[in-house]
Amino acid sequence: MVVNRGEIAVRILKSIREMGIKSVAVYSEADRRAPFVKIADEAVCIGPPPSAESYLDMDRLIHHATRLNCDGIHPGYGFLSENSTFAQKVENAGITFIGPKPHAIEVMGNKLAAKAAVKEYDIPMVPGTDEAISEAKRAVEIAQGIGFPILIKAAAGGGGKGMRIVRTAKELHSQMDRAISEAKNSFGDGSVFIEKFIDSPRHIEIQILSDQHGNTIHLNERECSIQRRHQKVIEEAPSAKIDHKTRNKMGEAAIRVAKACNYVGAGTVEFLTDAENNFYFLEMNTRLQVEHPVTELITGLDLVEEQIRVARGENLRWKQEDISINGHSIELRVYAEDPYNNFLPSIGRLVKYSPSNLKGVRVDDGMAEGLEVPIHYDPMISKLIVHEKTRNKAIARMELAIEDYQIEGVETTLPFGLFVMQHPEFISGQYDTQFVDQYFTPEAMKEFTLDDEKVAALMSLYLTRKNIKVVSESK
Repeated sequence: MVVNRGEIAVRILKSIREMGIKSVAVYSEADRRAPFVKIADEAVCIGPPPSAESYLDMDRLIHHATRLNCDGIHPGYGFLSENSTFAQKVENAGITFIGPKPHAIEVMGNKLAAKAAVKEYDIPMVPGTDEAISEAKRAVEIAQGIGFPILIKAAAGGGGKGMRIVRTAKELHSQMDRAISEAKNSFGDGSVFIEKFIDSPRHIEIQILSDQHGNTIHLNERECSIQRRHQKVIEEAPSAKIDHKTRNKMGEAAIRVAKACNYVGAGTVEFLTDAENNFYFLEMNTRLQVEHPVTELITGLDLVEEQIRVARGENLRWKQEDISINGHSIELRVYAEDPYNNFLPSIGRLVKYSPSNLKGVRVDDGMAEGLEVPIHYDPMISKLIVHEKTRNKAIARMELAIEDYQIEGVETTLPFGLFVMQHPEFISGQYDTQFVDQYFTPEAMKEFTLDDEKVAALMSLYLTRKNIKVVSESK
C-alpha cells in the first residue's frame, strides 16, 4: 500500500509494478480522478479532502492495509513518512514499514536529539546549543559566546518554520518570541535552539542506503542551495563546488550519522558548507527525498526498489567502490506557484498540460490535463529532471525542457527555473542559499523573459530574410 498521493505515489507505484508486486493506492475524495489512482492494482477512498481526515488518518490507513492483506506500507515523503508513531503502529499490525525503524525516525526527527546522537561519532557540528532555549536572556548569553549573527531554529521543525536569523542583540527578544510561537503553531512543540549563522552557506546533502545487516553506503551528494523561504526549488547532482576529497569526507560522515541511530533504508544526511568547503551536520531526513531522481540518474539505482529490497531483509547489492558518478543531473520542482507574486500558490484547473518528452528528460508527475490543482495539499505539479554528460549540457537541456513544457490555467515555477538556468551566478556554480534573496525579483525575471523574446524575434526575422533571399536566388 502506498499511503501518499500525487507525483510521488505515481513514482513509487511504477517501481512496485516493475518488481512484479501487487499494489494498493489510497486516495481522498479530492484525488478521485488523479492518475496515481489508476496505476495501482486496487484503490481505496480513505475520506474527505482534508489531510487529517484522509492521508493522515493512521488507524484508517492501517485498517484498510490489514483488510486487503498488504505486506508493506510505503509512506513516500511528507504526510506520515517521518512519523515514528505511525511506523510503530504499522509494525504492531504485522505490516512492514518501508523505511527506518521507529527509534531512528524519533531520534532524527528532533534536531536536538539528532545532535546528541551524532555527537560521539566525530561529526562536524555548527557551534551552538545542545539544549532547548526558551528565555531571551539565556539566548543573549549564548549568542555573545558564539558571536552574532545567530540562527534560532525549532527543535521539531522543518521547511523553514520556526526559523529566525538574528544579527544583533537588540532584535533577539522579539525574534525569540516569534520563533517559539511559530514552532508551537506548526509542530505543537515550542522548543528552539541556537546555532551560529553561517553567512553564504551551501546546502549539500548525502544520500545513504543501509540494510538490516550493518552495511551502509553513500550515493554521493546533491546540491540543494536554490531555495525560496528555506524550501528547495532546484537541485543538482553532483555539486559544482564539492571536490573529490570533500565528497569522500562528507560521505564518510553521513555513514557515521546513519550508524549513530542504527539506520535502515534510504535516508539523507544534510550539511551546510562554507566558502572554504568546511561542512557541518544539519539534520537527517529519514525518508525518500523529493530530489532523489537526480541521484538515481547519476548512479543508475532505483531508490524505491532498494528501499523495498532492504525492507525485505536483503543485503545491499553494492559496495561503496561500486558507486560512481555518471554525468550530471538537475531537477526543477514545478509548483503551482506564481514567482511574479512572491511564489504564492496558484490554484486552478490545468486547461492545458503537456509535459516535455525530449531526450534526456524525465518528468515525475501526478497530474493530467483538465484536473484541478487541489487547494488542500502541497501545490507541486511535477518534478522536471534532466540528465546529460556534463553540467553545461544539463543546464542547456533543462532550458529546452522548460520551454517544451506546456502548462496553462495556473502559474508555475517554470519561468523561475528558466531564470535560474540563464543566470551567470548559477552557470558559474558559485551560488549559495542566498541566491534568491540576492538575485531574484519579478522585474529581473521579466528582463530575462524579454531577452528571450528579443532573441526569438531576431531569429524569426533572420529566418524570414534568409527565406526571402533563397527564394529570390532561385528565381
